[in-house]
Parts: sequence; C-alpha cells; structure tokens
Amino acid sequence: MTEVEREVFGQMPQEEGGAVVEKFRLKSDSVKVEILSLGCIITTLETKGRDGKFSDIVLGFDTLEGYTRKHPFFGAVVGRVANRIAKGRFTVDGKEYQLFLNNGPNSLHGGARGFDKVLWSPQVLPNGVCFFRLSPDGEEGYPGDLKVWVTYTLSGGELTINYRAQTNKMTPISLTNHAYFNLAGQGSRDIYDHEISIEADSYLPVDDTKIPTGEVAAVQGTGFDLRQPVELGKHLQKFHLDGFDHNFCLQQVQARRLVARVRHPPTGRAMEVHTTQPGIQFYTGNNLDGSLKGKDAAVYPKHSAFCLETQNWPDAVNKVNCLPQAQVTVSCGIRQGSPSTAGMQPSFPEAPGIGQKTLAGPCHIVPTRPDFNEGRTCSLSQLVNKGQLNTAAGNAWGSCGMLPQGGQGDATMPS
Repeated sequence: MTEVEREVFGQMPQEEGGAVVEKFRLKSDSVKVEILSLGCIITTLETKGRDGKFSDIVLGFDTLEGYTRKHPFFGAVVGRVANRIAKGRFTVDGKEYQLFLNNGPNSLHGGARGFDKVLWSPQVLPNGVCFFRLSPDGEEGYPGDLKVWVTYTLSGGELTINYRAQTNKMTPISLTNHAYFNLAGQGSRDIYDHEISIEADSYLPVDDTKIPTGEVAAVQGTGFDLRQPVELGKHLQKFHLDGFDHNFCLQQVQARRLVARVRHPPTGRAMEVHTTQPGIQFYTGNNLDGSLKGKDAAVYPKHSAFCLETQNWPDAVNKVNCLPQAQVTVSCGIRQGSPSTAGMQPSFPEAPGIGQKTLAGPCHIVPTRPDFNEGRTCSLSQLVNKGQLNTAAGNAWGSCGMLPQGGQGDATMPS
C-alpha cells in the first residue's frame, strides 16, 4: 500500500513568475521519497539499513532556495538531451542548430534553463504522481514542440519513473535523472567504502572537455574494468584515478537487464541498476567541493556521492561516423501504450508509450521500457536511413534519442 501526500514546498522568486512549488511524498513500508514539481526533483529518498532504521541517501537541500540557485542538478530530471553535446551544435535534415553553451565550449543537460529548472504540471495518481510540460519549439535552441510526461510510482520497495515524449519536429532527446547517492546516508564524508560493479566490456574515452573522442575502448586491463566488484577508494588509488565521469557501453538487448550494483557493507544497503539503454554514466562527484550547504547543514565535498545515469551515448547526435564497421539493421517500430500501463495514463494531453526507471528496495534503480524494444528512441542513423537503426556489437553511437516528426517515444534515461 502506497501513501501519497501533497503539500506546498515554496514559491518561486517573483522575477521567475512567483508560482507555487509543490512537494509530493510517496511512502511504503520500505521506501520514502519526496519529489518536487520543480524539475521533477527527488529531494529525499529514505531506505532502511540492516539496523532497520531509515536514512536519507540522496543529496539535496532543505528549502526551495537551494534548488533555485546554481547547483549540480541534484535529484533532477535533465533534458532535452542529458550529458554533453559538443560545441552545442548538431544538424538535422540539413539544418544546423546552435544550443546555449553552459559547460565550457559545450551544452550540458539541456542548456542554461533545461528541464531541471522549470515547473511541471502535476497530477496525483493512486500510487504516485505524473508531471507534464510542453517544451516549446526553440527552447534552448532545440527544434519542435515537445510534450514530456514523467511519472513516479511507488510499489513496495520499487520507485518507478516513466518517461514519455512526443514531438512535432525531428529533435534529439535523451532524459535521465541526476540523483546523487551516498548509501551511508547523505552528508557522509565520502563514498570510498562503497563497492561497485558495472556490467560493461567497454567505455568511451573523453577529451579535456568531457566529450567522447569517438573511440570505444575495452575496459580489460584498465581502471575502467568494473565487471567484478571493487571497493571504490582502493580502486581509485590503485589506478591513480581522480574519479569517474564516463559513459560505460552496455550490451544491447531488448529485455531489461542488470547493469550495475552498488553495496555499502557497513550499513548493508545495496542498489542495483537495470536498463534497456545503451549507456550508463558513472560519476563520482568529482566537482563537488564542499561549498554547498545541503540538508541538515551538511556539506558535500569531492567524492561524497555518486551518480549512475542510464542514457544514450554522449554527443551521439554528432558521432554517427564513429559507428563500428560491422553493422546489423533492425526496424524502428513505434507503438502506442501497453495494457500493463494503460490503467495509469494521466488525463494530460494524449500520452504516448511509457519508458521507465525504477528504484527498488531497498534502493534499486531500474530504467526500462519493457513494451517498446523496437528502437523507439530513434537515432540519427534512422533519420538518414528512413526508419532503420544501425547498430554494431550492441553499441550504437546513433542512439541519440531522435524523435521523427509526429513520432512519439519513451525518452528513457536512467537514472
């Protein structure tokens, strides 16, 4: 049985319209989560340790003011395109688009005013809440009116996040949730005693601006080989790494699969990540510097949290030529909603099919799109090849989440 509560969290500054921001609290016997109508932000996620006591395991702020100031996307849904687009430029149908540059020479997580910084329209569900917004044509430089639905539902130990999107022009899209985790409890000093494994045989090396170079590198024999559990602090020391902020390339299969595990032995908390997406960004909070005052007056120094953001590969919209030589072709099918989700459709404008991210117990992250496994997040290769998706060895640079005009698709992560 899930309880859903709704309350006012604060009011936006007058210069930003002064609208009310609401907080939604979902509670089960094993998980408590709080989500804002601003940026669909997860402000609190409480789970039990082996002592049976709840602890909050995500970073964030006590008040709305913290979220309206500059912060590193704590708990937010980011988009239209998560991660980086090189030089903020891409070309669709022969037209070049220029995005706002907010990360050195690149565009990051949707630009200066991405999905994390805007108010969403909420609708309470029996076991959760659905958020909707219309991203207008030209917002942050992206083409097309884009309708987006993000639905959070809680069932027992599982928090599910469904992502849906529909556009009237060809546009790139890749959504993820940017929660920062510390299984010892938010405010804990570091994550060095966490054990992590990622089921990836390759990763994407990056340049000094964090843009993938185009190489798909094997993890074998490197510090990026996390296929067996490693204790994070010792692993960073062993390989002289400053931290991780890299996309790990996942096996391409239609069914949802386990791709990562994190365990905190002292508390007994564990987290799993499942996805159908082609990549997962493992980030170890390298840019946290202790300057932000978080919940309960906590400070967040470097390496005090980690993110596992399931996603399409970074800068995919500009990396079509980096597809490996051996290719196979699969169709790009688009279907309407499935019977398993039909009962939860909100009364917002017509909602297309659902993709989902699930947090399950005690903290289990599963981004999935179980009924849409025919390439619904269309790639640039699909645009060029009229509905065909080119992949190779399970790795597709083209999987940048392109939605064709009139198309609809789940813009699934991640987390």
